Amino acid sequence: MFRWLFLLIIIVPALEIGIFVWAGNIIGAWWVIFFIILTGVFGAYLAKREGLQTLRLAQREMSYGRLPAEQIFDGICILIGAVVLLTPGFITDTIGFLLLLPTTRKPLKHLLQQMLQSMLNKGTITIFRR
Repeated sequence: MFRWLFLLIIIVPALEIGIFVWAGNIIGAWWVIFFIILTGVFGAYLAKREGLQTLRLAQREMSYGRLPAEQIFDGICILIGAVVLLTPGFITDTIGFLLLLPTTRKPLKHLLQQMLQSMLNKGTITIFRR
């Protein structure tokens, strides 16, 4: 777990800064700022659209008396994608859009489910039931 925190806190921002400097030298600082704002606006629109669609599907599943398990994982992916899109950077924006777009979210969602199942099997995460 420490490796992932180290990666997120130290390495990813350093890479983002390097990409900002590199892109600024190639296309100019104002274009970099424009693309950061553009991805933020488009990401917010996409997160809202996908989130509302997932909420509607979850409500439909619950109206049939079924647990909306797939929609819960979709919602988690959408939430993570939206939060990652709030941080400026091209790497984080790419990850955010991958989590927001339905076609790319599906394999990542299955990876998240496998990771959660692995943590449950190892006892890293415990679920208490009443």
